[in-house]
Amino acid sequence: MVGPASGARGGAAALVDTWRAHGIFNRWPVRYLPIRSDAALLEDLKLLGRSVRDFATLLAEHRRLAVHVHISRAGVAREVFFMSIALAARCPLVIQLHSAGFDPGLRYFLERAACVLVPCEAMKAQLRALVRNAHVVCLPPAVALEPLAPAEKPALVVFLGRLEASKGIYDLLDAVAALRAEVPELRLACAGDGDRIGVARYAQRLGIADAVKFTGWVGPSGKRALLEHAAVFALPSTSEGLPVSLLEAMSAGVPVVATPVGGVPEAVLDGVSGLLVAPGDKLGLERALRKLLLDRALAARLGIAARESARLRFSPERTLPRLEELYARLGVCESAAPLQPREGELKKAA
Repeated sequence: MVGPASGARGGAAALVDTWRAHGIFNRWPVRYLPIRSDAALLEDLKLLGRSVRDFATLLAEHRRLAVHVHISRAGVAREVFFMSIALAARCPLVIQLHSAGFDPGLRYFLERAACVLVPCEAMKAQLRALVRNAHVVCLPPAVALEPLAPAEKPALVVFLGRLEASKGIYDLLDAVAALRAEVPELRLACAGDGDRIGVARYAQRLGIADAVKFTGWVGPSGKRALLEHAAVFALPSTSEGLPVSLLEAMSAGVPVVATPVGGVPEAVLDGVSGLLVAPGDKLGLERALRKLLLDRALAARLGIAARESARLRFSPERTLPRLEELYARLGVCESAAPLQPREGELKKAA
């Protein structure tokens, strides 16, 4: 399996870490090769070099390997290298796409992969229309259930995502500014990379700079802390696949306000497990936030329903068996002696 290092930024790393925590690498002979990290360039290239070496060793030692490659929105040159070698060596190739849209240069690999995994039915339909020969399978993300957050919460809206217009952050700032008169204690926590300076300047222009906090990218413990205190999770994007951050909020029992784009409507039932507003509908976003901030009983009901939906549909116990079924169909056998890296290698990858 080829993908980001443990603890790296993005949904792909979070998913693999969840798989690891729930024993997939103990039950199956999987060797995980991290090929990108958040470390400085030199350390990142050293990580890549070690994984290239280990990949060559595995190909030399084993007559038949299945190669599972994770691809997110970041540049794909490293992934393309491993996929090219896999196809040249006639290894069954599994490609897992984590983001909506894909590099047109991937078409060659998508058409020849034994299986292409996507997180939602919306992406499956989109990909089948664009790459007709691809064998596409929907594998929902695995998200561990978090402890239910306290009932009494401050008026805190949490945004987890990249600070850019396509994520709806500017619409969210407008909605927060409009609600300050009714909810003076309202605060917005923005966790993510991106155009922090531009977003901060916009908040200042709206007169709400004191109400907006920027945390930068946060790891698992930071996300848990934010969601534990969140009254609402908001992600008014214009385009999505199926954002892991949304599922993490649902699993923590936080009521969500999102847009019905990509796979979001597959996870959130409007009025039952969250509230959906059209992309760019600032008034609708304002109304949805007002409803959840002022009607805490409704917010609690939606949060509980969201958590139960996440448990039934996105828990590792529900989703991992689908991956294991795929591995079995590819001829991989469960093993008590997986091809795990040594402990030292895990620390280097992290």
